[in-house]
Amino acid sequence: MELSEKKIDSSEKFNGKMLHLYVDEVELPNGHKSFREVVRHPGASAVIVRSNEDKIILERQYRYPINEVLWEIPAGKLDLGEDPIDCAKRELMEETGITARKWEKLGHIYTTPGFSDEKIYLYFASEISNGKTHLDEDEFVEVEYFTIDEVELMIVNNEIVDSKTVVAFFRAQKRGLI
Repeated sequence: MELSEKKIDSSEKFNGKMLHLYVDEVELPNGHKSFREVVRHPGASAVIVRSNEDKIILERQYRYPINEVLWEIPAGKLDLGEDPIDCAKRELMEETGITARKWEKLGHIYTTPGFSDEKIYLYFASEISNGKTHLDEDEFVEVEYFTIDEVELMIVNNEIVDSKTVVAFFRAQKRGLI
């Protein structure tokens, strides 16, 4: 059975600094027509870090759309044309002051494929060195170190609800990296 939909027309409804909203008319697999609201996002990179003391580095950050403070791994938006690994390294250094010698790709996720094309590239980093943070003027984060067992328990107890963090943790764990 053919499942894909064919775009007939697309109309941009909002053009923001980071997001773009389109309403697309599509032809469904059964030949009927429908509409799809699509948020276009430039993509992002995220990195789960194991410290030299075998701890996981998490950030606490307020997220305005959900009005909550979340525990997350360091992450950030891709700049135009930026390689995802370079974005991960840049964001890690800016938000935590950390650089890492060892990097491994953990794949990618789509955050909300029902209405957005946001793709987050996931990485694992280790063999770290600490330095100075370089936060954006509108960025406020607290960095803390947790044992692997503590992070796993935080996920199970719904204290970590950020999807990129959950996926990166379990992918790294299943690969024996943490």
